[in-house]
Amino acid sequence: MTSDMHRRGLLKAMPSLALAGAAAPLAAAPGGALATPPLSLAMRLRVLIGAPQELGMVDGVRKRVIPITGGSVDGPRLTGNVLPGGADWQSIRADGTADILARYSLQTDDGAIISVVNPGYRHGPAPVLARIAAGEVVDPALYYFRTTPRFEVAGDGPHAWLGRTIFLCTAARFKDHVALDIFAVG
Repeated sequence: MTSDMHRRGLLKAMPSLALAGAAAPLAAAPGGALATPPLSLAMRLRVLIGAPQELGMVDGVRKRVIPITGGSVDGPRLTGNVLPGGADWQSIRADGTADILARYSLQTDDGAIISVVNPGYRHGPAPVLARIAAGEVVDPALYYFRTTPRFEVAGDGPHAWLGRTIFLCTAARFKDHVALDIFAVG
């Protein structure tokens, strides 16, 4: 009975341990629901950007391309640089939502080249989006900016884990760069 009570206590603590980044296997929650997967910071990117290239209205949606000119990658699981030459293709809906598709490459400190495909959304109140567009520093808590990056990487190297992990990103837009905190979903 004591070991059964100990086991129950551990199971109750599991969600807290998972949120703290512990590498525990997911256990079924009471009632058959699955446990919430943990998030752990994999890397932070500072992606330098150029001036938006406005394409105008295409099929009723405002289109623009934002060149990626460089940047940095820093994190517990990956460090390196964002290579110039990528871009962020955006479709801006009538309600101001930016439907984002960024494609760019990273070069790790050990020389590996990794391709990134990063779709997502940015939206918020019109006055907040106007301030961002004007180049003002805006608290990221005032708008929604999330992406789901996927990494294309050689399957036999030290970075192969990137090609078999799901990631979730929270982001912030600044005048000359985008800040990305990329989390691995456990």
